[in-house]
Amino acid sequence: MPRISIYQEEQIPSPMRKLWLLFSDNPFSLIGFWAVFCLIIIVIFGPWLAPFSPEHQDHLALLLPPSWDASGTVEHFLGTDDLGRDIFSRLLHGAHLTFGMALTIVMASLTVGLVIGSISGMMKGLKSSILSHLLDALLSIPSLLMAILVVAVTGPGLENVFWAVGIALTPQFVRAIHQAVHEELQKDYVTAARLDGANSLQIFWYVIMPNVWDTLIIHTTFAISAAILDIAALGFLNIGAQAPSPEWGAMVSQGLDNLLTAPWTVTIPGVAILCSVLAINLVGDGLRSALQPIRN
Repeated sequence: MPRISIYQEEQIPSPMRKLWLLFSDNPFSLIGFWAVFCLIIIVIFGPWLAPFSPEHQDHLALLLPPSWDASGTVEHFLGTDDLGRDIFSRLLHGAHLTFGMALTIVMASLTVGLVIGSISGMMKGLKSSILSHLLDALLSIPSLLMAILVVAVTGPGLENVFWAVGIALTPQFVRAIHQAVHEELQKDYVTAARLDGANSLQIFWYVIMPNVWDTLIIHTTFAISAAILDIAALGFLNIGAQAPSPEWGAMVSQGLDNLLTAPWTVTIPGVAILCSVLAINLVGDGLRSALQPIRN
């Protein structure tokens, strides 16, 4: 028997519920959210969903246009390249090399940046000032240029791309967390907690971090889009993923020779990169708008 309540009780949503309600009020954020969800599903199950192997060559279907073209076929939905490889299958296989690797790199950079940024943010005096200026100097170098410099030293390849992009993104996380923690340390409630007898670890975890998570979440979402662009750019420059890898940036580079005769070999992987970056940016913008009233 359902419980009967004779009182008009106001249902106050939890912070997570309130965040979701504010986030879902923006239709563009929801579109980005479901697009990211689909990309994650493709990253996990893409190799099983692909109808062909990424290296499978059909010599009877060279430069076949997409299926909506009069000379296209449903068997090769997005057409084929100059070696007869199915572009749709290569996109599905390459999702974990571009989008999946970007997620992994950002999570690793976030972990390292959280540790270093938190420790440096809790410091005061000369050590904090020196580290702050050092981070400013590192951030003056664009992440893509930093990644190119690292790859130039370590050599091309997907393993080196992981380290290159990770090293390029880590200073951004360190700087963002350092600045957020350092600003929170100046607040009155931190002083009140210290007067109540809380030690530095308790102040950091229970007082400062709840007010830093929103900055961390927003910065992480935009770092994912930067990682996608950096991985694709390195593959396009032929210093990242090497042929015949189905990484999306490498696919654009491999299709440049046929740009005029078969533009779909360039535009389709390019659109995949564009859509993934756009979806991540929509989610990040939606989270920033949703977290602002909660923090205020």
